[in-house]
Amino acid sequence: MPFVLTAQTSTHADHTQLVVAAVLGIAAIVTLITWLKLHPFLALVLGTAVLALVAGVPLAETFDSFTDGLGSTIGSVGVLIALGSIIGKLLVDSGGADAIVDAVLARTSEKRLPWAMALIAFLVGIPLFFEVGVVLLVPVVLLVAHRTRRPVLLLGIPALAGLSVLHGFVPPHPGPLIAVEALHADVGLTLGLGLLVAVPTVLVSGPLLARPLARWVPLAAPEPASGASTAAEPASDAPARRPTVAVAVGIVLLPVVLMLLRAVVELVPSTSGTPLRSATDLVGTPLVALLISALVGLLVLGRGSGRSRAGLSSLVDASFVSVASILLIVGAGGGFKQTLVDTGVGQVVGDAMAGAPLSPLVAAWLIAVVIRVATGSATVATVTASGLAVPLVSGLGGPEVALVVLAIGAGSLFLSHVNDAGFWLVKEYFGMTVGQTFKTWSLMECVVSVVGLLCVLLLSLVV
Repeated sequence: MPFVLTAQTSTHADHTQLVVAAVLGIAAIVTLITWLKLHPFLALVLGTAVLALVAGVPLAETFDSFTDGLGSTIGSVGVLIALGSIIGKLLVDSGGADAIVDAVLARTSEKRLPWAMALIAFLVGIPLFFEVGVVLLVPVVLLVAHRTRRPVLLLGIPALAGLSVLHGFVPPHPGPLIAVEALHADVGLTLGLGLLVAVPTVLVSGPLLARPLARWVPLAAPEPASGASTAAEPASDAPARRPTVAVAVGIVLLPVVLMLLRAVVELVPSTSGTPLRSATDLVGTPLVALLISALVGLLVLGRGSGRSRAGLSSLVDASFVSVASILLIVGAGGGFKQTLVDTGVGQVVGDAMAGAPLSPLVAAWLIAVVIRVATGSATVATVTASGLAVPLVSGLGGPEVALVVLAIGAGSLFLSHVNDAGFWLVKEYFGMTVGQTFKTWSLMECVVSVVGLLCVLLLSLVV
């Protein structure tokens, strides 16, 4: 039996109880992650139990809802995450990422280095998870800052902005894809509009913001570790043949091009029912686009760099290790979201936001902001906010629904702090104190979120 409590069957007291249950459930997750250092997967499971107990829902029914949400979330994005991980691993291990970095730096003056770092992060970050991008780019940032004697944050903030913006706005990253799936948005349209939002957001929160932040926190580049490899001194385990820049960039952009191609063909009415429309509908599906890109990457970046078939199999296996935890956290976030929806919290919040004097874009952004600050996870914020925002998109057209997805993405990036793994990752890699990380990384994330929302609102005036 379903246990949904809707606005039509619940009293005001019921609504209050549901809101209190949601707040306490989120508070339990924050407490378990922040104070007790419990893994986010377990914290989300226990937070779901707290939500159910306060809402007066039987635990057996609650965990049925939780597992349904977990299964549907992993089912919709799990394969995409795995394929994206393969592409990212190939890009790193083949030397393709190094080729992109070296090419950009070789053609850039010192004055334009912040812009170059933003461009590198934007290109390399398309197929990579944020954490993988940080691990890849921060050593490059530190090395370039040391060579040029430039402040670390002058180069680091643009790189972080590029990675963060892509993580929140651009498919095939899991957050935007989850929101597209939940709100039934068009993935190609969302991708195209997401790129339009991402570019100015990166420029403002990256190179432009980096200058005052570098003066505020004057962080000097550390000495390179003894024996560390440089662009001129490749590591001993470097691939036998490094791919060209054109090949590396081509693999990075291939899934994006396929998804955009589908969106462009769909805009031409005369293609309806034609073989061209059928073909682009197939290859432009995120799963197929990433599968094609992964297979091409295995051939071009894998075999092309001299790896054996056995070596490629090992590389693919290693790429899955890094995403196991991500899959569990994303799935648990989907389970918590589904429980919020099934208990009726989603309807209560949606009705409240729909009745408030706010546009659906601002309402969706605010929902994501609250969940992001509470849980510390951009992906969990996107998953949960997408479920709660379903009533907001009722009756909206395709472009408007895509903009709601982007507004949620903007809200999911607001104020990274101590309950966010990314906060600690950035802190440790750059060697900053907690206070310095708040002054730089956390502030940058706020700027990304607000500028992203402003860009979405401006786009809403013309689409």
